[in-house]
Amino acid sequence: MERIFTLDEARALLPAVMRDAAELIAARADLAEIDFERRTGGRSELGGLPELKGLQARIEEILSGWSEQGIEVKGIAPVLVDFPSLLDGASVRLCWIEGERELGWYHRTELGFAGRRPL
Repeated sequence: MERIFTLDEARALLPAVMRDAAELIAARADLAEIDFERRTGGRSELGGLPELKGLQARIEEILSGWSEQGIEVKGIAPVLVDFPSLLDGASVRLCWIEGERELGWYHRTELGFAGRRPL
């Protein structure tokens, strides 16, 4: 069963989502660097395969935590999440993307990101 968020509920969760997103963004960058160095025969100061696997596990843990709360993960580069909601009786997604300071956008469920509008 899909969780339906009120705007207030989604906004209350956003600070924690933003903290997790900051950690995910850092892990994503470290993962990219370690992976690049491994593929090109170099050595990263960030580590090797054990660190790469640890970063992958942490990213998955963050994504799973969001999903367990009913938050829909649409992307990780950039981080893009939706909170299922209703607006004037219509199914919408309250939409937040990496870099935004607040939850200020929504889109009709069937339109996706291209249909984003300000709240």
